[in-house]
Amino acid sequence: MISRSEYCVIACAEAWRANGEVLASPMGLIPSFGARLAKRTFSPDLLLTDGEAMLIGLDGSTEGWLPYRRHLTMVTGGKRHVMMGASQIDRYGNQNISCIGDWAQPTRQLLGVRGAPVNTLNNPVSYWIPKHSTRVFVERVDMVSGVGHDRAEAAGPSAARYHRLPRVVSDLGVFDFTGPGHSMRLASLHPGVTVDQVREATAFELAIADDVPYTREPTAEELRLIREVIDPKGLRDREVRS
Repeated sequence: MISRSEYCVIACAEAWRANGEVLASPMGLIPSFGARLAKRTFSPDLLLTDGEAMLIGLDGSTEGWLPYRRHLTMVTGGKRHVMMGASQIDRYGNQNISCIGDWAQPTRQLLGVRGAPVNTLNNPVSYWIPKHSTRVFVERVDMVSGVGHDRAEAAGPSAARYHRLPRVVSDLGVFDFTGPGHSMRLASLHPGVTVDQVREATAFELAIADDVPYTREPTAEELRLIREVIDPKGLRDREVRS
């Protein structure tokens, strides 16, 4: 039996399909497993890092040096696809990881804006959300950290030229931004999830087709890699429970 977490790994891996030789920057356990699976299978040219200053191979051996200044060059040059988290995200892909509540006097302080604006305006950015709820998928984010389609387009060509949000993956399904006005659309459901469940867990109206497909199953080899090579300890099930 394929677990919900394994469908999430596959959905995250698919974000890097056909990306070529770009730096995969997964933030979170499931995205990290997805990036490693993609490199081992259908995206062998992906570059992986140790999270600090080294490019590493699949066996963990060092393949190159990536100091911070070179990392920034890759970001601004578009040769990177990051999968970030989101404390809040809206229908156009505006993301918040900074604060909850009014910026002048927030009720909760979070990570801060960090590199989200530069990421979203210069290289592809996808999102991973391990618990889909109306607290995360909101009508309007309390503060814009990552730039969404509406704000990028309003800012003009300099902001929209390299702006790209390929997908959002949650524990319920996969989403893209091919709805009206580049709004969020339900692209696939993880098996066992219904459209009504997704609607109830989302605070804004999603674009939903009449016939929504299911997230694809991992192949037998992909499943072996996930279970025996990439995550033999089963840590994926701690982040996403079936």
